[in-house]
Amino acid sequence: MARRPPSPLPAHPDVTIESDTRVWSGMFPLELVKFRHRRFDGAISETRTWELWRRGPAAAMVPYDPWADSVVLIEQFRLPALAAGLDPVLVELPAGLCDAGETAETTIRREIQEEMRLQADLVEHVGKFLLTPGGADECCDVFVGRVRAPEAGPDGIAGHAGEAAESEDIRTRVWTADAAIAAAFAGRFTNIVTAVGLFWLASRRNDLRQQWMTP
Repeated sequence: MARRPPSPLPAHPDVTIESDTRVWSGMFPLELVKFRHRRFDGAISETRTWELWRRGPAAAMVPYDPWADSVVLIEQFRLPALAAGLDPVLVELPAGLCDAGETAETTIRREIQEEMRLQADLVEHVGKFLLTPGGADECCDVFVGRVRAPEAGPDGIAGHAGEAAESEDIRTRVWTADAAIAAAFAGRFTNIVTAVGLFWLASRRNDLRQQWMTP
């Protein structure tokens, strides 16, 4: 499907858009926006200029197996992590940008099939999170989905997946829920969506197991 085109900036009673210029028209457009907004003291600000990266809506999921009390996470190379001075191989949730006409739930169901060869029969919405509010409009809906974790080796590796057409190189690994949650709280996962999803699972895990394991 085609990537969803950026939506026009919505009207807001406290914001005046003076200009919105597309300065880059690649896969993720970049706009130069000049605007004024109402300050907390009630005055109208001076004209401000921001670079706005238009990535659009996205979705991610914590694939959780309540019977095995485990989660399935992916690992892949991320160039921006290298640029930030971090280990470029990140532990992540399956995730993706929404194609045109897709809901966030449709997107993430497609992504876990593409990235993990898994299906979630039950899905619960965690929340919607703006990832880079200082510069991008990417807003990610995070879900938890019930899956059956695949068989894994002693190191937890369950296999490799990803879309060949997109040159994806993805490794899947099964973690015990205890180990994944502990790693998130220890700050070992530098992908913020992964941490948020696991923090939510830590707070709701017992209730979720009771709900999802009830015949």
